[in-house]
Amino acid sequence: MNTCAAAFLMASLLGLAACSAVPGAAPALVIENSLGMKFVRVPAGEFLMGSDETPAALARDYPQYARQRFAELADEAPVHRVRISRDFFLGQHEVTVGQFRKFVEASGYVPESVADGTGGYGYNPAYDPAASRRGDLFEGRDPMYSWRNPGFAQDDSHPVLNVTWNDAQAMSRWLSRQEGATYRLPTEAEWEYACRAGSSARYPAGNDPQQLLRIANTFDADAAAYWPALGAYAQPGSDGSAFTAPVGSFPPNAFGLHDMLGNAWEWTADWHGEAYYAVSPLADPPGPADGSVRVRRGGSWHSWALYSRCSYRNWNSPQTRYTLVGMRLLREVGSAGR
Repeated sequence: MNTCAAAFLMASLLGLAACSAVPGAAPALVIENSLGMKFVRVPAGEFLMGSDETPAALARDYPQYARQRFAELADEAPVHRVRISRDFFLGQHEVTVGQFRKFVEASGYVPESVADGTGGYGYNPAYDPAASRRGDLFEGRDPMYSWRNPGFAQDDSHPVLNVTWNDAQAMSRWLSRQEGATYRLPTEAEWEYACRAGSSARYPAGNDPQQLLRIANTFDADAAAYWPALGAYAQPGSDGSAFTAPVGSFPPNAFGLHDMLGNAWEWTADWHGEAYYAVSPLADPPGPADGSVRVRRGGSWHSWALYSRCSYRNWNSPQTRYTLVGMRLLREVGSAGR
């Protein structure tokens, strides 16, 4: 672990971050809420959002992928300047199983995978994706799977999975009422700004896909042992986890945020718009006014390197629950600055 990351972890115990994405800037503030969720204050600023890398450039560093996969990344362009005009607090970690359990027990909320009776998705070693009508990598929907059971062992320190966009909204509304603060999902722009933390590269520390092994829990040789047919897309090494890892297992980025890439996909507030970047406003873009699918970002423990870049956009319907999808919440800065 580098010196900055180590200093950050020590200083977090005191409520202050020891590192900043901007040299000379004041240390970031870390606060904790009633569920034990820690939030890092992310400073306002500007950045270049998206990616306009050519298929040829991507093919050079991701040679195992068919060219068609690069053509599917057109919604990451054009690269455009975005201004985040207000500081915000973002979850230092993804929402954990333990924190979601506390919310469910305190609020009485019934997550969608339980409420609609159809369940979620899960890993089953006996399941054959090739025999699935939809070709899903995981078994489901099935009532045996939910946020409590993704088909592999998790404890309270792991990211909660099988949560829908609507579940994230419900948790945000409840926390807002309980604490008199505004909780919500980050916009796509806020999410990418926080993920990059001052970087313009594919990943927070550069363009080399191999660096994912030390900064994120993504699809590696350990995970490929369970899906040998996908072995060509695995990182050639071990990141220490075949499935999810406890949140915070990897070093933070320059803003002090952990697992912005890998571990669990994270819902954002935005509808997905294929051509939205071409008309996106400079300041605080809210995403399209309507749509059919919501954007999720960051990749998961099962994601390949191409799909774990800061700029990559994925999406699902708000009712989707999956064994790769979780969430990270944003808390707006209040009148007292907290």
